[in-house]
Amino acid sequence: MSSNTQQNLGSTTALNDTQWAQLNQLTPSLTPAQLGWLSGYLAGLAQTQSADNLPQVNPSAGEAQRPEKFITILYGSQTGNAKALAQGYKAKLDAANIPAKLVNMADYKVKQLKNETHIVAIVSTHGEGDAPDDAVELHDFLSSKKAPKLANLSFSVLGLGDSSYEFFCQTAKDFDKKLAELGATRLVDRVDCDVDYDEASDIWAKQVLDKVQDELKAKGHSHVVAMPHLGKPTLSVATTQYSKKNPFTASLLESQKITGRDSVKDIRHVEISLEESGIQYRPGDALGVWFKNDPSMVDELLTLLAIDATAQVTVSGDVLSVREALIEKRELTQSYPSFATAYGQIANNPELNALIEDKAGLRAFLGERQIIDIVRQYPVKTDAQSLVDMLRGMTPRLYSIASSQDEVEDEVHLTVALVEYDAHGQVHQGGASSYLTKRLEEGGEIQVFVEKNDNFRLPESNDTPVIMVGPGTGIAPFRAFMQEREVQEAAGKNWLFFGNPNFTQDFLYQTEWQRFVKDGVLNKVSLAFSRDQEDKIYVQHRLLEQGAEVFEWLEQGAHFYVCGDANHMAKDVHAALVEIVQKHGAKSAQAAEEYLTALRRAKRYQKDVY
Repeated sequence: MSSNTQQNLGSTTALNDTQWAQLNQLTPSLTPAQLGWLSGYLAGLAQTQSADNLPQVNPSAGEAQRPEKFITILYGSQTGNAKALAQGYKAKLDAANIPAKLVNMADYKVKQLKNETHIVAIVSTHGEGDAPDDAVELHDFLSSKKAPKLANLSFSVLGLGDSSYEFFCQTAKDFDKKLAELGATRLVDRVDCDVDYDEASDIWAKQVLDKVQDELKAKGHSHVVAMPHLGKPTLSVATTQYSKKNPFTASLLESQKITGRDSVKDIRHVEISLEESGIQYRPGDALGVWFKNDPSMVDELLTLLAIDATAQVTVSGDVLSVREALIEKRELTQSYPSFATAYGQIANNPELNALIEDKAGLRAFLGERQIIDIVRQYPVKTDAQSLVDMLRGMTPRLYSIASSQDEVEDEVHLTVALVEYDAHGQVHQGGASSYLTKRLEEGGEIQVFVEKNDNFRLPESNDTPVIMVGPGTGIAPFRAFMQEREVQEAAGKNWLFFGNPNFTQDFLYQTEWQRFVKDGVLNKVSLAFSRDQEDKIYVQHRLLEQGAEVFEWLEQGAHFYVCGDANHMAKDVHAALVEIVQKHGAKSAQAAEEYLTALRRAKRYQKDVY
């Protein structure tokens, strides 16, 4: 688009310079057919931008009318996978001319539930069977006495989880059970997806589509579907070109240890170049990293199983050597029940078979072992393809981004803790963390993509106060937050709670935080170094000590953020918050919980936990 064209259009459009740059970046890469589709899409979006997110049927002659029946897609996402699947399913329904609306569970009005005729719920589970933040309120509502009878509702649930955890897909199971108990009818039985979920989710989506097609298809009409209110769309190369399935090949700039020589932790500051990618990210987003398994571990595994490393195998239609498949395509550093079961059938070992029958015992066994530990303990001979088929596909690791793009431009920074420990007489390392910190040389190539996280964002107003709780590597997004607020010259106060074992060894980015304080960007810092005194002190203890001022900030409109461990730290911080609101807000325990629920609903209490 020429500058003259931009000037001519500038007076009648609301595009700023950044948006023009994004548009000009995108359009040259599009085919004429894609440009035509985009033109129609934007025209439809313009017609429906003020709609209430309900699908509209647009008869050929006459005014748009609401269809009698449509399907509501509800999603509850912690890391973005459920959201992405829900958006993909919405596109499939649109293509099939089936009226649908897409709603984040956090934004869903529960009073609407009794009016629904068709719902699909796509929801993840994290921690010890916990619902994602988006889904907490709806999950609790369905279990309450206020939940209505749903005899007129047809539904299906797709769960996302990790079979390595005890409460696999527990949130999906809860939704499925509660909807059925309220009288709703299953369109298709619930499907519980493991980390490698593409095939299972595709089959589920087709089955549901087949079920609703005859009843809901808008015959003889075209329809315009209002876009969901999921934030402002941006036309960037990042959103149209690079993704989990099509990552960008970046290069490693730096991997520098930022803990002391005597620290019990090995934490690295990692810098990656995104030059020439056009990728854009925001503070709060995560970077997805596709890693490679340790070749020496793969070689030992093949030797133990008496498999020729050059043997050819097929993985998702691609033919490659078994060694290459194990390095790049299969999960080896985490153990999971499906592998144990399949391997047990080949090994036919009484001890292993007994473990497989004991679910609790098996989970404990797998929790202490990587794949190679199982093979070392119960060696057998098998063929290359059988081994590859037993193993689940590799999944990328997500790391909270530790930089603001306004500050670092064509780079992205991460804070990575090396997972390294001794077990069963051997040194073990995490897959992605060891790849980033040990095996990848500076200048080496790495495949990455940005995972958007609209549930972990700075306040829209630069005047809003911010409280950040991020022990350990949970500090990462708050480094990005402070870089962003400094560039924006935000007037809002900022308060950081940080904890780690020792002040002298583990104060991550210490000089940067000191500079932020000196320059007036960071107003308060509360530190909790657990091993610097006899009684261990953690961030939740510092919160309680500062409870009166924490509550005062909340009453002033502060946004409260938590990043880090989901199973212990985040729960302890929440309990501390409840106590603070009770004590300093003169509320009962129930009223304090309701206070925090209201904060969460207003996007003022946000968590990025793992």
